[in-house]
Amino acid sequence: MADPSNPKPKPILQKPPGYKDPNKPLISKPPTRKAPIHPAYHQKQKRKSCCCCCCCFMFIFILLLIIIVAIAGGLFYLWFKPKLPSFQLQSLETPKFKVDVRPDGTFLDSQTVIRVQARNPNSKIGFSYGKTQVRISAVGVDGVGLGSGSLAGFEQGTRNVTVLKFSTAVKNQLIEDGAGKRLKARYQSKQLAFDVEVRTRFGLRLWGWETEKLGVRVLCEDVRMRKSTGGASPKCKINTLKCSIWRYGPTRGF
Repeated sequence: MADPSNPKPKPILQKPPGYKDPNKPLISKPPTRKAPIHPAYHQKQKRKSCCCCCCCFMFIFILLLIIIVAIAGGLFYLWFKPKLPSFQLQSLETPKFKVDVRPDGTFLDSQTVIRVQARNPNSKIGFSYGKTQVRISAVGVDGVGLGSGSLAGFEQGTRNVTVLKFSTAVKNQLIEDGAGKRLKARYQSKQLAFDVEVRTRFGLRLWGWETEKLGVRVLCEDVRMRKSTGGASPKCKINTLKCSIWRYGPTRGF
């Protein structure tokens, strides 16, 4: 029989998970502090942002500049309608042509007069020419040149035709014996032909301003003696040698 004076101890109840004692004072944790950011990081971010802004600005500026130049070029072309000058061989004369066969070799004496037309078809734009050079040679006879000549630069107004006159000469030029015989026979039969090459440079002139000069090469091939003094003018090939750009600087009168 149980002793009433000595009762059994009550079992200790287990606390459920997540149980909080209401009598226990709450202890608040101190807030966590973020690590300070180094000042160099902010400088890098600012530099990166500035670089992006500069790149965007430059891209927009270049794009606008291209659009403005394109519009200005289109308006310039529509208003002035610029055209390149044309060149034509007007005449070729040989007042003297002599092949002299001597014991010490074959020698050539020759004089040539060449006239070339330079035409400006523009009604609002003039041309400024630099030094113009001409060179003439006989066709079918290698290594036999008939001299060269040059003219000083000149200015050409609107809708203008200018005739350029060149004189070339060779005296006592030693040539190969076989070439001398062919030249003499062709000259006597009026079958002698020439190649005429003209090189010059021209620039546009507008409102007292002038562009950089563009190189031009005019080549008139196989010009026959019988065709060079009259009738239809020989056809010539025209090739440009260099692109032109505007030169900022006024020139005298236009």
